[in-house]
Amino acid sequence: MDYRNETPEIIREFLFYHETIKGHSKKTIDEYFLDLRMFFRFLKVYRGIVPSETPYEEISIMDIDFNFVKSVTITDVYEYLTFLSRDRPKRKNSRNTEYGLGPAARARKTAVIRSYYKYLTLKSNNNRLSENPVADLDSPKLRKSLPRFLSLDESVKLLDSVDGPNRERDFCILTIFLNCGLRISELAGLNLTDLREDSVRVLGKGNKERIVYLNDASAAAINSYLQVRKNQAPIDNRALFLSKRRTRISTSTIHNLVKKHLLAAGLDSTKYSSHKLRHTAATLMLKSGVDVRTLQELLGHEHLNTTQIYTHIENSSLREAAKLSPLSSYKK
Repeated sequence: MDYRNETPEIIREFLFYHETIKGHSKKTIDEYFLDLRMFFRFLKVYRGIVPSETPYEEISIMDIDFNFVKSVTITDVYEYLTFLSRDRPKRKNSRNTEYGLGPAARARKTAVIRSYYKYLTLKSNNNRLSENPVADLDSPKLRKSLPRFLSLDESVKLLDSVDGPNRERDFCILTIFLNCGLRISELAGLNLTDLREDSVRVLGKGNKERIVYLNDASAAAINSYLQVRKNQAPIDNRALFLSKRRTRISTSTIHNLVKKHLLAAGLDSTKYSSHKLRHTAATLMLKSGVDVRTLQELLGHEHLNTTQIYTHIENSSLREAAKLSPLSSYKK
C-alpha cells in the first residue's frame, strides 16, 4: 500500500509527519491513512457530494482540500461514529458479516481524527487551522477487562507438549514469549545480529529499541535452535527465526504455531494466543516480585498505566484483605 498516490496533500502532509518526524511504523501509517480515507469517504456520502448508493471502495478523496477539512464539525464526527457503530461491516468481503464496529475500533478511529486535527492546529506549516473543531470530541467508552493468561502449570504443560519437525524453533519461540514477554512482531523481527551473550536487542513500537536480558532457559533454547538453524541453508541470512521456506518467519506463522501447540497441550486455543503468552510472561514476573516499573521497561510500554493492568491480576494486599474479613472463616 502506497498512500502517497492515493491521498491529497492536506492529508499526505500529516502522514509524512508521523512517518518521518514521529518515526511511526509503516503499519501504523497505513492504519492512519485507511481511517482518514474512510472518514472523508463517509463525509462525501453524508453531505450528498456522491450518491449514497456508491460503494465506499469507489469513492476517491483526492479532491479533499483545506476548505473541506476546515468545514468539518464535531457533529459530523459523531454522525460518522454512529455510522460505524450501526452500519459499518465488521468483516469486509464476507457474506454473513455482522454490522457495527465495537468500542475499541471506534476509539482508535476517533483518536486518529483527533490527532489529525491537532496536527493541523499546532504543527502544520502550509494549512494551519486557527481553531480545532474536534477539540472537545469524546472517545467511545471502553469496557475494561483483565487480560487472560496461562498459569505456571499451564505454561510448563505448553512447553512440554512441543514436538514435531520444527520443535527446536517452536520451543525457542514459546520460551521467549513466556520468559521475555515480546510482542509477536518483535519476535518475528529478531535478527542474528540482535543476539548478545546474555541479552537480545528488540525493536519495538515506534522503532524504539530496548535490551531484554535472557535467563538460562531462554539462552539454552536459543542455542539449541541455532544448532539446527545453521544446517538449514537460510535464504534470509539475517533473520533469527526461519519459516519452512527458509525465509523470515511471519507473524501469521507464529500465531498458527502457538495455536497448534496450545491444542496439543490440551489448552483452549480459542481463549489464548501469542499475545496472551505476553500477558502470561508479565503476570508470572509480577507474581514473582518484579516491580511494575521494571516490568514497564521490559515490555516496552510507553506509559506506566498500560503496565499497571497486571497489578490488578495478582495483588497480594487484596488477597490478604479478603482473608482478614471478619466473615472469612464462616461456613454454614
